[in-house]
Amino acid sequence: MSLLQQSRKILAACVLILVLTLTTACGGGTATQADRTVNSPVVNRDVAYGQLERGDSPAAQSFGDWVVQASKGLITDAFVRDNNKLGVVISSKVPPSDVRALAKSLVEGFHKNFPNQDLTVLVYAPDKKLILTTQYDVQTKQVQYT
Repeated sequence: MSLLQQSRKILAACVLILVLTLTTACGGGTATQADRTVNSPVVNRDVAYGQLERGDSPAAQSFGDWVVQASKGLITDAFVRDNNKLGVVISSKVPPSDVRALAKSLVEGFHKNFPNQDLTVLVYAPDKKLILTTQYDVQTKQVQYT
């Protein structure tokens, strides 16, 4: 083999190695970042409370939005999970004596939108501590408070 042919093969091999190294190094980081973005969990421990979604389905999202809007400032946040669990954060405007009545009203509205299933309404204080759990049994049509 001539020196020229041998030099071409060595140069081609070096260029190929360089291209593969750069493509893997540069492209790998981009793919990894994209994978992280696509596969990120719905609720991350580092996510601030205000960034949680209101519902885990379109109907649940709409109901959660409606609860906050219709409450006229009495409820500062709401979430719906599995179409049978409603959590609400009440504002400091709600007196303790009205919490149970508010929870019952929420159960009734929740039942109209998500019928034929047992329901749970979780009421949280403004500091996000659970203060009341309300459960509706669809068979007995009874509401229990704990």
